[in-house]
Amino acid sequence: MSFRARCLPLLLALPCCAVYAQQTSGDLQQRMSPSEFKAAGLDKLSPQELQNLDAWLRTHAKTTTKMVSASGKPVFYASDAKREKIETRIKGHFDGWSGNNEYTLDNGQVWRQIGSDNVSCMTADNPSTKVKPSMMGNWLMYVSGCNGSVHVERVR
Repeated sequence: MSFRARCLPLLLALPCCAVYAQQTSGDLQQRMSPSEFKAAGLDKLSPQELQNLDAWLRTHAKTTTKMVSASGKPVFYASDAKREKIETRIKGHFDGWSGNNEYTLDNGQVWRQIGSDNVSCMTADNPSTKVKPSMMGNWLMYVSGCNGSVHVERVR
């Protein structure tokens, strides 16, 4: 059997392999529904721009991040991750707990008071604060100049 005759089946199979590789490589157009693809504005890209984007995505490490829980709430800590105390300051003026308010911290995090407890504290600008893990996945916020703490949840 000649060299050509032995290579012919392989040469005929190469286009099929290329098509299979394209289908299984996970390019965006195949990983997304048509409506998701269009909603992301990817239908406006030229074929070359889309290939470049797919190539970039393939060369960068894939990470899977759980961003929301089943109820749709943001998830900031994996359930098995160690939660640690946060020490920072509240941005702006603080005049006590007044129920369901949001507090932006210097580190960029935003926390919301859970419940409607009204607790008077000394007022302060940019007071130091601690957010500590508590039982059952909850968090407590302590603010310098306030007696006690309140339960909070991270918003962003």
